[in-house]
Amino acid sequence: DVQLQASGGGVVQAGGSLRLSCSASRFSFDDYAIGWFRQAPGKEREAVSCISTVNLATYYSDSVKGRFTISTDNAKTTVYLHMNRLKSEDTAVYFCAVVLEGDYNACRASEFDWWGQGTQVTVSS
Repeated sequence: DVQLQASGGGVVQAGGSLRLSCSASRFSFDDYAIGWFRQAPGKEREAVSCISTVNLATYYSDSVKGRFTISTDNAKTTVYLHMNRLKSEDTAVYFCAVVLEGDYNACRASEFDWWGQGTQVTVSS
């Protein structure tokens, strides 16, 4: 099993920024696709952004495009979600997840095998 750790959540005012991090102990994300997903109270889990560590192809949902950026460090041990110009509707628990690159077809929660515990992001208006 892959034990993922998501961190970096917190409370921020609308218009502010946060950076989420996702890593796993003694694990490299090389040859994996990593996704960030979020779930607000009473809503289904939705895809936010995904990245392939093989070709660095990225996906962003329409709701975050232009505001969020997904990236990985050079060692591919940590994946970041840089969130700018945050809105109240970005409030949710954010999860990171991974899947082997060979099994990755789309940025959908059903595609991913291993999940972190989530980190709360609260945007106050």
